[in-house]
Order: sequence, then C-alpha cells, then structure tokens
Amino acid sequence: MINIEPSGLLTLFDKPAIFIDKSYRILASNPAYEKRYGTPQDGSRCYNVSHSYDSPCHTHGESCPLQQAQSSSKPARCLHIHQQQDHRQYCNVQVLPVPDGKGDHLGYIEVITESESASPLASNKALVGESPPFQRMMESVYRVAPTNVSVLLEGESGTGKELIAKAIHDASQRRLGKFVVLECSGINENLFESELFGYRKGAFTGARSDREGLAASASGGTLFLDEVGDIPINLQVKLLRLLETGSFRPIGATEMERTDFRLICASHKNLKEMVEQGTFREDLYYRLATFPIHLPPLRERKEDLPALCEALLAKPPVPEHTYVSNAALRQLARYRFPGNIRELRNILIRASLLADDHVIQTKHLPGDITDLISAHDKSHFAEKLHTLEEIELQYLHHAQEVFGGSPAQLAQQLGVSERTLYRKLARLKQAETD
Repeated sequence: MINIEPSGLLTLFDKPAIFIDKSYRILASNPAYEKRYGTPQDGSRCYNVSHSYDSPCHTHGESCPLQQAQSSSKPARCLHIHQQQDHRQYCNVQVLPVPDGKGDHLGYIEVITESESASPLASNKALVGESPPFQRMMESVYRVAPTNVSVLLEGESGTGKELIAKAIHDASQRRLGKFVVLECSGINENLFESELFGYRKGAFTGARSDREGLAASASGGTLFLDEVGDIPINLQVKLLRLLETGSFRPIGATEMERTDFRLICASHKNLKEMVEQGTFREDLYYRLATFPIHLPPLRERKEDLPALCEALLAKPPVPEHTYVSNAALRQLARYRFPGNIRELRNILIRASLLADDHVIQTKHLPGDITDLISAHDKSHFAEKLHTLEEIELQYLHHAQEVFGGSPAQLAQQLGVSERTLYRKLARLKQAETD
C-alpha cells in the first residue's frame, strides 16, 4: 500500500477540501478551501470554520455527513449553509472515509461544492431562501442532480418550477448541454408532435424547410416539460414511446432518429389523482415520477419573505434602491399568496411604481392585502368596520397560519364539527380567489 500524506490527497480536488479526524479536527486543507474560509488555525474543527458553531452540526438540528460516514463507513453528503468570509453560501458537503488498510480509517476527506443556483440571502442567484421547507426542497435538488433519473416537480402555480428544473440541470453532468423547455399547457396534437419531434420539408402545408424538434435539440442536455398534466391522453402514448425507446420519427420522415436527454417534468395538477380518474396514463406517470420533488407554496415559507422581497426589488423594472418598509412587510406576511412568488413579484412591481420615495408602504399594497387584520392589531378594528363574516374569514385565515395540527384537531380547537370547518374553509378559499 502506498502511503500518501493527507495534504497530498487534497491536491486531487479542485474544490474546497479538508482532511479531518473523527473528532472533527482539521488536519489539512487545500488552497481552494483556504481561499474561501481562510487558513484553519491549529486545533480548528470543521464546524468552527464553516458554521461558527462551538459544537457539531447535528447538535444544532442539522444533518452531519461526518457522523453518517462514521456509522456507515461509506461516503455521505448533505446540504449545508456555510459561513464564508464575507457571506453565507449553500454548499453540498460530501465526506469520504479514507481506509487505513486495517479495517479502520485514517480520517475523512470533506469536499465542498458551492451552489450556483441558490442563496440563503438576497443575491443574484435564481433561488433565494433558507426556511426549512426551502432547504428540504434544495436538499432533494442536489441529491438527484448528479444522476440521470427523471424528476417530477410538483407544486402550485408560481412556485418556480422552471427555476428548479434549471438548477437541477446546472448541477448535473449534462450542464454543458442545452436546457430545452416545452410548455405543454393548451397544446394540441399537431403542435405537440411538430414541437417535440420536428418535421421535414413538405410534411404539411407551411413546412417550407426541415425543422429540428425539441427532442433532438435536447440530446446531451435536459428536456423540461412544463405542465405535463395538460398533455391530452391520446398524446401521452407518443411521449411514453419516446422515453422508453429513446427514438422518434420527425413528421414526414421515413426513418427513426435517436436522442439522449435527461427528462424533468412539472405539473401543478395532482398526476396521481389523474391516474385514478383515468385522465393520465399510469405507465407514463411511473416513468415520469421516479424522483418527485415538492415545491412549497410561499405561505409555507414566510420566513423567506424579506430576502425574496429584497431580491425581487433588485431586478428591473423596479426603480433602483427600492425597499419594503417593516410595516408593509408585516402586512405581506399576513397574506396567503395564492399565486405564490409570481404574485409577490407582480405586487412588488406595482407597489414600487406607486412609491415616489422608493419606500413601499402599506398604502401601496393591493386592497385585499391591506384589509387583512392581524390577530394582535386591535387598532385596525377602529380604522374600518367589517362584517362579522369578514372577521370570521380573516380569523380562519389566521388560524390556518398558526395551527400546525390536522383539520380535525383544528375543528376541535375552534369548537365546531369537522364538516362545518370544511364548509367554512371552502368559503375562505372562494373569497381568496374572487
């Protein structure tokens, strides 16, 4: 067995890497690590440098890849937020055990891959947030990205499915290939086939030249099918055949062509329910849903509102140096955002144009947001009289926000039957969409 010093092992990595022992002590570091975190002092432990913690990550409620690697004697990884010299950064942390040839380990190599797509704070990154639901979603993204597995993104409209799909592509081995998008909503049979498979000159009226389809264009890269649940069932078999064989025939062609792409799909509809209703093919569903990822709605990640507002206000067409007042931010946090981040962006753009001094105040927000009453703001009742029905609906909105139990438990807390609660919640949902 050839003996290699820990510092020599680290030169094999171009990403930040350290050699640590079972007690988390940093025994060696490579230049990339020192550039990001500074040169570790003698006796420094990994959690001291990357998190400014005084104890291991798992004691702070985070997963610890070193702990996992020690118990399994296999590589382990997880997503962490690291404190770098001047900012905080999402990092995919991988720990590799280094065997000593005697059934034990010399130590562990920790390799850090920085996220190019996500940031815990407002930045130029496409994805912003650090709430627990957001972190769980990003953990799934970085778990599946290095593989070639098909991904199904599930979530409400406006939650950023295309941004997540692009983040998976950018973190994959196909990142140098194309990221190709096909919007499936409202697509008819002829358009679906011509867009996906392409056509040959003279295949139909108006086909004056050959056109490459998106299936061929995405070869070597990623094909993203947005709103895949809207594909008519008679067209689903053609998509299934493409996925199973990797081959297709352009319209008007006589020979089959081959393609090789990674597939990511998205839908705001519940495809599993559609399978049960007979409106979506079961065999296609299981082909698409190898690795489902849930995108949380904005109402489940209210902690991210300040960073999201700051990031969205930094982009055109918002005037420069515009920000949201604390009062307006508190009022936004009371809203359920049925349109999610897309709706928040539109609200902020409109409000920024109404704010002459670049400060978005509560008065610049839409009426359906400013009329929401905080359970702790009794002075609001003196500003405007509300009907008892409005008060009840607003309290139901508040109860949903703060209560973490099941609908049956919420009904018991409110002193009504579960059936009555469902009826009232249906009225609340209707009021929010009107």
